[in-house]
Amino acid sequence: MVLFISDVHLGFFERNEDKIIEDKLIAFLSSIPEQCKKLLIVGDLFDYWFEYKTVIPRIYIRTLAELYNLKKRNIEIEFIIGNHDFGLIDFFETELDIKTYREDIEREFYGKKFYISHGDGKSENDTGYKILKSILRHQLSMRLFQVLHPDFGIYLAKYSSQKSRKHTDKKNYGNDSMIKFAKQKNDEGFDYVVMGHCHKPIIIKNQTGSYINLGAWMKEPQFGIFDGEVFKLLDFDYFIKKKL
Repeated sequence: MVLFISDVHLGFFERNEDKIIEDKLIAFLSSIPEQCKKLLIVGDLFDYWFEYKTVIPRIYIRTLAELYNLKKRNIEIEFIIGNHDFGLIDFFETELDIKTYREDIEREFYGKKFYISHGDGKSENDTGYKILKSILRHQLSMRLFQVLHPDFGIYLAKYSSQKSRKHTDKKNYGNDSMIKFAKQKNDEGFDYVVMGHCHKPIIIKNQTGSYINLGAWMKEPQFGIFDGEVFKLLDFDYFIKKKL
């Protein structure tokens, strides 16, 4: 089986509330069975992340440790960077042996073709974000940010993340354009198009394939599972009870 999660946004809430979300995530990760072939994190695992050479945000340490434990169990993990955790550089690859990607990826599981994307920048009315994305992710911007003291840099990253959400929540960056994009990819030959970003869980089947949006773990802990025959969205409680 292959598992998918998206939009956990660790660090968004106050720490007491955030720990509840994190506890469920850790319980999920620790319960993944050995027959799982791969876990794909489809963006925004963190609500903010910026990477310094010697510093990482301490509130993420339990999740990072559990991901490392999962890798030690020989379960492959791939991480598609989202619009909130784009500050990853090489920590995941060098310290956790987890591959990270800044662009969409294509995979084949059990003979089925998958197109996997966080989903940011797919909306037709998202021109402003596309420009901002190119600026923030530029190497020069990243290097300038590293000059800041980590306490201030992490505070600034969190503040910017919260302001960004307030801005985008007022706009209709919803599913319509993403559905259109997914249909195009289905028509190109992809059996499944999997995304997150818009926080709206959905499965749409058409003649050429299926579009799945994983929703947001931060709102309703759930995940995608592909067993080689059917793609399903299941909630955290079902997973723990059934011990898949």
